[in-house]
Amino acid sequence: MSYDEMLSAAKKAVSLAARLSNEVRKSLLVTDVWNKSDDSPVTVADYGSQAVVSLVLERELQNEPVSLVAEEDSGELRKIAAETVLARITELVKDTLASDESYAIASPLTSDDVLNAIDRGKSEGGPKGRHWILDPIGGTRGFIRGEQYAIGLALLVEGKVVLGVMACPKLPLASTAGNALKSLPEKVGCLFYGSVGNGTYVQSLSVDSLPAKVEVSSIDDPAKASFFESYHTPVPIHNTIATKLGIKESPIKINSQTKYAALSRGDGEVYLRFTRKARPESIWNHAAGSIIVSGKPI
Repeated sequence: MSYDEMLSAAKKAVSLAARLSNEVRKSLLVTDVWNKSDDSPVTVADYGSQAVVSLVLERELQNEPVSLVAEEDSGELRKIAAETVLARITELVKDTLASDESYAIASPLTSDDVLNAIDRGKSEGGPKGRHWILDPIGGTRGFIRGEQYAIGLALLVEGKVVLGVMACPKLPLASTAGNALKSLPEKVGCLFYGSVGNGTYVQSLSVDSLPAKVEVSSIDDPAKASFFESYHTPVPIHNTIATKLGIKESPIKINSQTKYAALSRGDGEVYLRFTRKARPESIWNHAAGSIIVSGKPI
């Protein structure tokens, strides 16, 4: 199967996952949110998104083995022992797939089907073969607050990222340069995608539109540059680095991999990601973003 065919499947999977997340966000319930054992928040949208992407890849890539490395697994979901939560996730996944004409007559899904789809994300990946890398809801805290979040899916081939797709349901279609993160509802929601040697494109998530090619900023004078950072607790070293580089602009604060998307279209020049305490990084937090920004295998 060609990369073009795989990219098409990835775009479909991520677009449907974004549709599910939007439905959850419209009427987020108290029971839709809880903390995992590591105290990080998770929602029904995280699990629903992962199940949708898993199921769509399986259906679209029928002749290809699908190895999926993803953030969630059903272990945390089973721990809360809430049948009503699982039932809600199952209905969300069923309704989302049914909203696509090509899946409207597919066999009905059970809760076990959804749990199995989620657990297909437990592949160990590795430097050999093909592996899909998924961040089902990047920036869960932002999602809960109704702010920026992203759904990122990338394909890793022989240890290199070769294509990526990212949905940013809350990102304005127009440039966010100058901190312009608010826009009319009909002008919000971006789908970014790119592959090695073909550049990066963006189109609307909500309406049919032609894709537009995007490029990183051409600014190379630090005094005219701006940098992205997360909304979390301020990290002093960011300001130290910015000062040493001569950056005068205040940081642009955005949750999730959406920073990569904004960077890819020139909304800013630098992305700083340091933490106050040492912690391991997860591949799903960067895989899709890296190829969207660079257009080169990482």
